[in-house]
Amino acid sequence: MTGRLRVGVIGLGMAAAPHAQSLVDLNDEVEVAAVFSPSPERRTAFGARYGFPVADSIDAIFRDRSIAAVIVLTPPSSHLDLVRQAAEAGKHVLLEKPLEITPERSLELVDTAERAGIRLGVVLQLRFRKSIEAVRRALDDGKLGEIVSVSVRLNNWRPQSYYDQAGRGTRARDGGGVLLTQAIHTLDQMIALVGLPGEVTGYATTSKAHRMETEDVAHAAMRFANGAIGAISATTAAYPGFPDAIDILGTKASARLDPSGALISLLDGTEQTVSDDTRGNGVGADPMAFSNDNHRAVLADFVAALREGRDPKVSGREALKAHRLIDAILRSSESGSRVAV
Repeated sequence: MTGRLRVGVIGLGMAAAPHAQSLVDLNDEVEVAAVFSPSPERRTAFGARYGFPVADSIDAIFRDRSIAAVIVLTPPSSHLDLVRQAAEAGKHVLLEKPLEITPERSLELVDTAERAGIRLGVVLQLRFRKSIEAVRRALDDGKLGEIVSVSVRLNNWRPQSYYDQAGRGTRARDGGGVLLTQAIHTLDQMIALVGLPGEVTGYATTSKAHRMETEDVAHAAMRFANGAIGAISATTAAYPGFPDAIDILGTKASARLDPSGALISLLDGTEQTVSDDTRGNGVGADPMAFSNDNHRAVLADFVAALREGRDPKVSGREALKAHRLIDAILRSSESGSRVAV
């Protein structure tokens, strides 16, 4: 690939703003050829706000041979069909999480992209935090020793008005509740650091805090292959919303990650701190109350991957890991038994 990458953007809802700002920030690398929403008013307003050309149909984007990649920001239930169209048109895809609404459709989506030879990147933007890289290096260098425990906590708040929006929190459109929509980011960070657990025992329910189809509270115990155990706690019923956290306890040190960064505390009394220098965290009533810093990093990596002929950092195959863990927790909750991941 030479010159600026020409992209089309499909879907201009709530999730589009940080992507649009990232496209503006990286306009020396990326050229927006067209943006599309089914709503003429929305696409006209969006195009005018960011200075992007507007397409009158999805087909117009897929037919344009000068467009090398599409950024798909539509509801999860539409992802498989759009990736099929992108594969047929030979266009690479940067896809907003989650992959799809069921494990089967998610796997088919990834297989479709791989068979067609197109690159698939997934927007799990918190993988790009500096703190994740720092803790990963510490783990690789043996600074934490052997892992003995891992815990993940996500205490978000969403008012009922959030779930009153058509399709929000339903199986048909979103595929799930707090695990697939919010906690997937925190779980993906955990997986990036310590991998998948071997088995989980989970509980998931719709609490009295919300009227919705899927779960707004989920807890799970997990066991890893090396014998380490851990816990997952996720909810959107924690008013007014609290910072998420990942704790990794080792025989030589402990590491804690929260939205501000990471703290690595060694047994010899020394500490290493890493700041992520990002603004906002989206844990409260406004889920978009955060900066676009990590989204910009996702886009930059996607462009670099196409130039270098490699998979993006969070490929479709990599994103499947979080889907496998979430599916195992929900299956355990339904069956009342321990489930292998």
